[in-house]
Amino acid sequence: MGSTSAHDETNAGLDRRKLIKRSAALGLLTVPTMSFLSACASGDGDDGGDAEKGKKSDKNPLGVNESAGLDFVLFDGGFGSQYGKDAVKVYEKDFPKAKVKFHATQMIQSELQPRFNGGTPPDLIDNSGKEQMDMGVLVGQKQLHDLTELLDAPSYDDPKKKVRDTLRPGIVEMGQFDGSQVWILYYSYTVYGVWYSQKLLESLDATYPETWDQMLAVCEKAKKKGIAGWTYAGVHPYYIPFSLYPMIGKRGGSEVLDAIDNLEPNAWKHPAVKDCFEAYYELKRKGYILDGTPGLDHIQSQTKWTENKALFIPNGSWVENEAAKTMPKDFNLAVGAPTGLDSGDKLPFGALWASGGEPFIVPSKAKNKAGGMEQLRIMLSEASSKNFTSQVKSLSAYDGGTTGIELSPGLKSAVAALEKAGKNVLNPRMQDWYVALQKEKIGVAGLGEMMAGRLTPTEAIKRIQGFADEAAKDDSIKKYKHQ
Repeated sequence: MGSTSAHDETNAGLDRRKLIKRSAALGLLTVPTMSFLSACASGDGDDGGDAEKGKKSDKNPLGVNESAGLDFVLFDGGFGSQYGKDAVKVYEKDFPKAKVKFHATQMIQSELQPRFNGGTPPDLIDNSGKEQMDMGVLVGQKQLHDLTELLDAPSYDDPKKKVRDTLRPGIVEMGQFDGSQVWILYYSYTVYGVWYSQKLLESLDATYPETWDQMLAVCEKAKKKGIAGWTYAGVHPYYIPFSLYPMIGKRGGSEVLDAIDNLEPNAWKHPAVKDCFEAYYELKRKGYILDGTPGLDHIQSQTKWTENKALFIPNGSWVENEAAKTMPKDFNLAVGAPTGLDSGDKLPFGALWASGGEPFIVPSKAKNKAGGMEQLRIMLSEASSKNFTSQVKSLSAYDGGTTGIELSPGLKSAVAALEKAGKNVLNPRMQDWYVALQKEKIGVAGLGEMMAGRLTPTEAIKRIQGFADEAAKDDSIKKYKHQ
């Protein structure tokens, strides 16, 4: 998922994972998440030494100063840097008098800390990777520029459409924290769900299950062939929610997930949560989980899966690139929306979780904020989106950009899943708003223990609700709510 939340395209997130594994007994350790910016003086809004504004026009709706320099820092991770370089070329063509400084790095915090401290940040930053700067701190200390002006500007391709009207579901909302202001523009787009080999599924004379009875029947077929129904990243069980959370939303409606994100009292005690926990526990109880899964990390579990030792795995669309080295050419990768329970589900089968990655920000003290936003406007054009998708096998935040491109099997399946979902795209925010709670407590100490058979669903729910209640009462944790 880019490199912003549960997953890092460069595997840089392994450092944090190892820390959690070594230090957090059952995930009960509280890991400090204070950003380096806590040592900085709070920002006081857009009072930096701005470049003189340019004249607004149809071709220059944001009023970019055509001769002002642009300073762009891109995270050089799993997506590489070429897509950024290509977008810069378009900016340079549109503003030939402007000198663009483009820099790709994996050391976002190390390199940019002195610049933020000195009040001279770049104009545009891809704030990603293991050195990602803390978004909550950036917003809270008024270090970011509100991108509403960009979202309301005409799109690069069609002046009759605003930029916001060209984006995939949930992108705008992900950039919000409190109120309507948008502080972050997520550029990549991840589809979460249950991933599998279409070839292996067909060899079992089966189709992707839409109800839980069908899921159990498929897993039984696989078991009789010596194939496990499921595996998952047991060392990092916060991967389980990639399919479990949208299943909960499917069962009880999106408002159940919103209540969980909002840390509302007894949110985890909703009947939909209990139903879905019991369904997943049944996979363990009936022996449909690959032996040894609780001890596997994400790479090891994916390798077992690509070796056809397990049929299903909960994951995000980055898995196509990440598992490419071990995935057979005829694997025919596919993704399914999380299997529902039965006709009592509130949302249709196709409902799934999809959301943005690669968070781009424009600092409030950047000299050329208009230029930073214009570079983003260019990147959200159809041409730039197609270029990104062709290069890295990932969708962008632009809602389209796949026509005429030969899509890889996994990406083709992800696009089809999104089309089937339609408006039923869910976007849980727990992993963005409360990282330690989501990973260490809900993931490791709750779901991980349940799927390993050391907690019953009832016990897991009670424990997780306790964690959520603790976070809700902790005044040191900044709270966010769905608008």
